[in-house]
Amino acid sequence: MDKMKHKALAENVKLSDDGKKVIIIDQTQLPNRLIFLELSKPEECYDAIRTLKVRGAPAIGVFAGYAMYVLAQQFQNLPYGEFAEKFHKTAEYLDSSRPTAVNLSWALRRMEKVVTEGRGIPVTETVALLGVESTAIQREDIEMCRKISEYGLTLLHDGDGVLTHCNAGPLATSRYGTSIGPILLGHERGMKFHVFADETRPLLQGARLTTYELQKAGVNVTLICDNMASIVMKNGWINACFVGSDRIAANGDFANKIGTSGVAILAKYYGIPFYALAPTSTVDMACLTGAQIQIELRDPDEIKNKFYREPMALPEVKCYNPAFDVTDHTLVSGIVTEKGICRPPYTESLAGLFQEKRG
Repeated sequence: MDKMKHKALAENVKLSDDGKKVIIIDQTQLPNRLIFLELSKPEECYDAIRTLKVRGAPAIGVFAGYAMYVLAQQFQNLPYGEFAEKFHKTAEYLDSSRPTAVNLSWALRRMEKVVTEGRGIPVTETVALLGVESTAIQREDIEMCRKISEYGLTLLHDGDGVLTHCNAGPLATSRYGTSIGPILLGHERGMKFHVFADETRPLLQGARLTTYELQKAGVNVTLICDNMASIVMKNGWINACFVGSDRIAANGDFANKIGTSGVAILAKYYGIPFYALAPTSTVDMACLTGAQIQIELRDPDEIKNKFYREPMALPEVKCYNPAFDVTDHTLVSGIVTEKGICRPPYTESLAGLFQEKRG
């Protein structure tokens, strides 16, 4: 990959030099244009998450941390009580932008904890600590990606064909990514893979983003339509399926971009291992099953008009446009986290991740 482009992908979310703005790659402009946005207003930050200018569960978490630090600086001259109230309302506002991705609320809670624990010290000191915390979130995410990539690579062999869905690479995280992190890491070490990337309707993130990342990195990648996953599996071209996740329930059910569940069902039929790769921050132990995961519904017009020169359906045709679906835990061969690979029963292996942390 071109060094400048590689650096840009690895720094898809960062602070400006003066710490007053969050800088992101506008992912809605890829693959044709590499455009950076500088954001400093609550509405801009909300819009960036809601319209997928920044996306990918880990990247959203990093962005949320930086956004709250930037916004907090703008009212740090208020007394603590007023500051804390305004901070909380701003966090609630950002949290409402995308309800499914747990990393958003996870990062906001981390930032709010800093404010809660800042009672009794000058607000300016609390804001400085928010800057430290936001930087820590990204630093941890970089290390998380490396570890997930290492664990995931143990599941692959040189020459494997891998099918992936949506985008969970450098653009969605802080470094290698989650679901394609092992592929990029293995490629760096001289291993050869053939990745089949689902286009991933309705926003084509597999086509626009995953193939962009892999092609620039020099990985052998083939783009396929979502309804072609079955034939490439039947042809024997797929040895494993690697996908990301936006929220993992305590029993191993997980939400990912719409169509993931169908890939898992096909993989089960053809006897192909199916793995979800995600950080432990994506695991929501308070969510017992996938039935409790709120599924975001997007503008139905995306299906009829987005990416088309002319509408592809009559204006009066009704559309159903969920952003995610939930994959049942019985279809999942393993969940790869930065702490290791969880296997069934997930109620035990996922809980063990957090018991180890407390110990």
